[in-house]
Amino acid sequence: MCGKKCRKVLACVSAAALLAASGLQGCGGSSDNQKAQGQEAQSQESKKQEEALAEMKEFSTGDGSVTISLDKDWDTEDLGVDFWLGAGSTDGAKAVLVMQFPKEGTILPSDSMDSVKSLVNESYGVTDETDTETPTIPGMTGVSASICKIDADGESAEAYLVFGETDYAYYSLMYVADTIGDKEITSMKASCASFSEKPLEIEDNTTVELTDTVRWFNASYAVLTELNGQDYNRFAGLPANETTKALEQQSLDEWWGVTDRASADETLTWILNEGHRFGFVDNCKYLEESGLGGVEADKRQEFILDNFEVSEEEAQAYISSYALYEEFGEHAIDGWDYCRAMNLLSFYYLAGYYTEQEALDKSLEIAQTIQPLFESWDDLIGSYMRGYEYWAEESSAERQAVYEDLKTREDNPFAVDFKMALEKTW
Repeated sequence: MCGKKCRKVLACVSAAALLAASGLQGCGGSSDNQKAQGQEAQSQESKKQEEALAEMKEFSTGDGSVTISLDKDWDTEDLGVDFWLGAGSTDGAKAVLVMQFPKEGTILPSDSMDSVKSLVNESYGVTDETDTETPTIPGMTGVSASICKIDADGESAEAYLVFGETDYAYYSLMYVADTIGDKEITSMKASCASFSEKPLEIEDNTTVELTDTVRWFNASYAVLTELNGQDYNRFAGLPANETTKALEQQSLDEWWGVTDRASADETLTWILNEGHRFGFVDNCKYLEESGLGGVEADKRQEFILDNFEVSEEEAQAYISSYALYEEFGEHAIDGWDYCRAMNLLSFYYLAGYYTEQEALDKSLEIAQTIQPLFESWDDLIGSYMRGYEYWAEESSAERQAVYEDLKTREDNPFAVDFKMALEKTW
């Protein structure tokens, strides 16, 4: 969820966009003459930055959490995220984008500076990076800066790219122009020096305590929670507030076609009563009746292509599904549907379609249905992975790796006993 949506937003921003961050860097030792020269250079640089600031005005993110000075003749651009700021020249030749990634409490949290750098570098096609002097930005640590080339949304340009972090968030800041010269660097350094952060208190209307029963609920969809960069130690993974509500409603519409309580109920009923597991069984029984089970493994693709009007890719998907059916039986992918049903309830709660009480009560009902059907977390999650492969027609290796990693953590969500007595604790 969270990783694909970020790339989409980035792609919508002009390649002449910019990302914001900053930090303080120390200097090494030098001779007296070098020091004097350095002090003179710093003095000249400071003067240039002061002159640049005189031609600037303050710009702020929509939520007011970040303020930074940019060229007073520039215009802002709506990036669709309240804690991001985009602004550029009227001719589109130059721009700055300040991107904030709060460390917790939003749809777009990031777990490390490295993940932010990877996202930005991939989204903008960053190449030919050359490290350069870092700007001074109040409150920032871990700052790095480079001059690079970017390619985004079909446009190529040069960029002065800065990364840094505060206690509240990771930041990326980029000044983009056809050519990055001394004037652009001075301007960006002046902007960085004006950076101001006002961390927001995250509203959270969730009241349920993290009991073992709630931990069990969270564990059933912890893999996806982790993939989305959310918190599996919090019921539903995110704070319940108006921002989360709007974003979850958008996500449910996009991924599930759920737009209100009625469609939420309809979708949950479908996944509990049918889901993908019914189609899986029907397809596999049809293949079995067609004689696929009696065909040697290396000849199955040829058999399907000869007897069905499908592509080679579709034939391989059928073969893979039937192999799961042969090995694990009719219930091979049941865990896929049940885990997603649990996850859907958390989405419904955050989106405001179910109350907290309703989501918890229904989660308990489904969890008590799941328990007798599986022997352990490995058993349930294994079934979930097989269902993912059936649905996505691709390997579940990435999700399996996330599962294995989660089990090694100190706060392992699967440490709760799978066969524990589930009870209402809210």
